Amino acid sequence: MGLRINDIVPDFTAETDKGTISFHDWIGDSWAILFSHPKDFTPVCTTEFGAVAQLADEWAKRNTKVIGVSVDGVDDHKKWKGDIESFAGTSAGFPIIADEGLTVSKMFDMLPADAYLPDGRTPADSATVRSVFIISPDKKLQLTMTYPMSVGRNFAEVLRALDGLQRTYQQPLATPANWTTGQDVIVAMALDNAAAEEKYGALDIKLPYLRFAKNPG
Repeated sequence: MGLRINDIVPDFTAETDKGTISFHDWIGDSWAILFSHPKDFTPVCTTEFGAVAQLADEWAKRNTKVIGVSVDGVDDHKKWKGDIESFAGTSAGFPIIADEGLTVSKMFDMLPADAYLPDGRTPADSATVRSVFIISPDKKLQLTMTYPMSVGRNFAEVLRALDGLQRTYQQPLATPANWTTGQDVIVAMALDNAAAEEKYGALDIKLPYLRFAKNPG
């Protein structure tokens, strides 16, 4: 059975280019984003790692740690970081997990249990290791996105989704289509109108089941 929203994510110990980590301990009381790649020194992945590096200040503002996963070793990760930093024009301070045995990729259901890396492999042999996982401080999976090899990930959308998750986390709220920070949010039907107005102020009621509140604090 695959990993589902609100499941506690697997804990594991792994080697990274920044040393050994225990995943749950590494997350601590932060939000976390784990983003995976099928191979080092690949073109689309290099642009994506560069985009993550350029957003370092944005992750920090959101109390969010980021960590990569690639099914190559630590030495390759360290060499690849040079290419990433050269392309991005900034340092890439986040760690990259060395998942040569595919342990993490299988734990997170990115590859089947019988997957292996053949001699002379190409990125196609681990192509489905191309996902984003957003994890809340309680170590639960809040969102996952999986992309094909041919489409680079939009990290502006990852940030927007993270903002939406943090805005609604453990609250009876949701965000509408195309929501961005500062816009009105939807009040869940778990609250009747009176309770919703007491908690969030005057409502903008579009439909009996679609009620907006002014970006409550």
